[in-house]
Amino acid sequence: MKYPYSKRVIEHFRHPHHMGRMKNPDAVGVAGNPVCGDVMYIYIKVKDNRIIDLKWETMGCAAAIATTSMLADLAIGKTLDEAEKLTKKEVADALEGLPPIKMHCSNLAADALRDAIKKYREKHEN
Repeated sequence: MKYPYSKRVIEHFRHPHHMGRMKNPDAVGVAGNPVCGDVMYIYIKVKDNRIIDLKWETMGCAAAIATTSMLADLAIGKTLDEAEKLTKKEVADALEGLPPIKMHCSNLAADALRDAIKKYREKHEN
Protein backbone atom coordinates (compact mmCIF):
# COMPACT_ATOMS: atom_id res chain seq x y z
CA MET A 1 0.00 0.00 0.00
CA LYS A 2 1.34 3.43 -0.92
CA TYR A 3 0.76 6.46 1.32
CA PRO A 4 0.87 10.07 0.12
CA TYR A 5 3.68 11.46 2.27
CA SER A 6 4.57 15.15 2.27
CA LYS A 7 7.97 16.32 1.05
CA ARG A 8 8.86 17.08 4.68
CA VAL A 9 8.11 13.50 5.78
CA ILE A 10 10.23 12.12 2.95
CA GLU A 11 13.06 14.54 3.81
CA HIS A 12 13.09 13.46 7.48
CA PHE A 13 12.88 9.78 6.50
CA ARG A 14 15.75 9.99 4.04
CA HIS A 15 17.91 12.35 6.12
CA PRO A 16 16.83 11.93 9.75
CA HIS A 17 18.01 14.44 12.33
CA HIS A 18 19.63 13.48 15.66
CA MET A 19 19.42 9.73 14.97
CA GLY A 20 21.52 7.30 16.97
CA ARG A 21 22.23 6.02 20.44
CA MET A 22 23.46 8.48 23.05
CA LYS A 23 26.32 7.67 25.39
CA ASN A 24 25.48 8.36 29.03
CA PRO A 25 21.98 9.78 28.59
CA ASP A 26 20.22 11.30 31.58
CA ALA A 27 17.15 9.20 30.73
CA VAL A 28 15.83 6.81 28.09
CA GLY A 29 12.19 6.59 27.05
CA VAL A 30 10.57 3.76 25.13
CA ALA A 31 7.28 3.43 23.28
CA GLY A 32 5.97 0.76 20.98
CA ASN A 33 2.92 -0.48 19.17
CA PRO A 34 2.57 -4.27 19.05
CA VAL A 35 -0.01 -4.04 16.24
CA CYS A 36 2.25 -2.29 13.71
CA GLY A 37 5.56 -3.32 15.27
CA ASP A 38 7.02 0.20 15.62
CA VAL A 39 9.39 0.73 18.57
CA MET A 40 11.07 4.00 19.54
CA TYR A 41 13.85 4.78 22.00
CA ILE A 42 14.45 8.41 22.99
CA TYR A 43 17.66 9.40 24.81
CA ILE A 44 17.81 12.81 26.50
CA LYS A 45 20.46 15.03 28.09
CA VAL A 46 19.10 17.68 30.43
CA LYS A 47 20.73 20.79 31.87
CA ASP A 48 18.96 23.38 33.99
CA ASN A 49 15.62 21.65 33.36
CA ARG A 50 16.07 21.99 29.57
CA ILE A 51 16.64 19.29 26.94
CA ILE A 52 20.07 20.12 25.55
CA ASP A 53 20.45 16.99 23.44
CA LEU A 54 18.19 14.24 22.19
CA LYS A 55 19.04 11.14 20.18
CA TRP A 56 16.76 8.37 19.08
CA GLU A 57 16.50 4.91 17.58
CA THR A 58 13.34 3.86 15.79
CA MET A 59 12.44 0.54 14.27
CA GLY A 60 9.46 1.18 12.04
CA CYS A 61 8.02 2.62 8.88
CA ALA A 62 8.91 5.87 7.10
CA ALA A 63 6.32 7.81 9.12
CA ALA A 64 7.69 6.47 12.42
CA ILE A 65 11.23 7.50 11.49
CA ALA A 66 10.13 10.93 10.22
CA THR A 67 8.04 11.67 13.30
CA THR A 68 10.87 10.77 15.65
CA SER A 69 13.27 12.95 13.67
CA MET A 70 10.83 15.89 13.75
CA LEU A 71 10.12 15.36 17.45
CA ALA A 72 13.85 15.67 18.14
CA ASP A 73 13.96 18.97 16.25
CA LEU A 74 10.96 20.26 18.20
CA ALA A 75 12.11 19.09 21.65
CA ILE A 76 15.76 20.14 21.74
CA GLY A 77 16.08 23.44 23.58
CA LYS A 78 12.71 23.19 25.29
CA THR A 79 12.19 22.92 29.03
CA LEU A 80 10.98 19.55 30.28
CA ASP A 81 7.50 21.00 30.81
CA GLU A 82 7.38 22.42 27.28
CA ALA A 83 8.67 19.20 25.71
CA GLU A 84 6.25 17.08 27.71
CA LYS A 85 3.35 19.02 26.18
CA LEU A 86 4.31 18.36 22.54
CA THR A 87 1.33 16.76 20.84
CA LYS A 88 0.86 14.37 17.95
CA LYS A 89 -0.82 17.19 16.05
CA GLU A 90 2.19 19.50 16.48
CA VAL A 91 4.53 16.79 15.21
CA ALA A 92 2.26 15.96 12.26
CA ASP A 93 1.75 19.65 11.43
CA ALA A 94 5.51 20.26 11.48
CA LEU A 95 5.82 17.44 8.93
CA GLU A 96 3.15 19.06 6.76
CA GLY A 97 0.70 16.30 7.63
CA LEU A 98 0.56 12.53 7.83
CA PRO A 99 -1.94 10.13 6.29
CA PRO A 100 -4.65 9.37 8.90
CA ILE A 101 -3.63 5.71 9.04
CA LYS A 102 -0.10 6.80 10.08
CA MET A 103 -1.05 9.28 12.82
CA HIS A 104 -0.35 6.64 15.47
CA CYS A 105 3.35 6.97 14.60
CA SER A 106 3.47 10.55 15.83
CA ASN A 107 1.78 9.41 19.04
CA LEU A 108 4.61 6.98 19.66
CA ALA A 109 7.33 9.63 19.34
CA ALA A 110 5.59 11.90 21.85
CA ASP A 111 4.90 8.93 24.16
CA ALA A 112 8.58 7.90 24.11
CA LEU A 113 9.65 11.46 24.92
CA ARG A 114 7.16 11.69 27.81
CA ASP A 115 8.48 8.35 29.09
CA ALA A 116 12.07 9.70 29.02
CA ILE A 117 11.01 12.87 30.85
CA LYS A 118 9.11 10.83 33.45
CA LYS A 119 12.15 8.61 34.05
CA TYR A 120 14.42 11.68 34.27
CA ARG A 121 12.17 13.26 36.89
CA GLU A 122 11.93 10.05 38.90
CA LYS A 123 15.72 9.82 38.94
CA HIS A 124 16.62 13.48 39.51
CA GLU A 125 13.75 15.19 41.31
CA ASN A 126 13.20 12.86 44.25
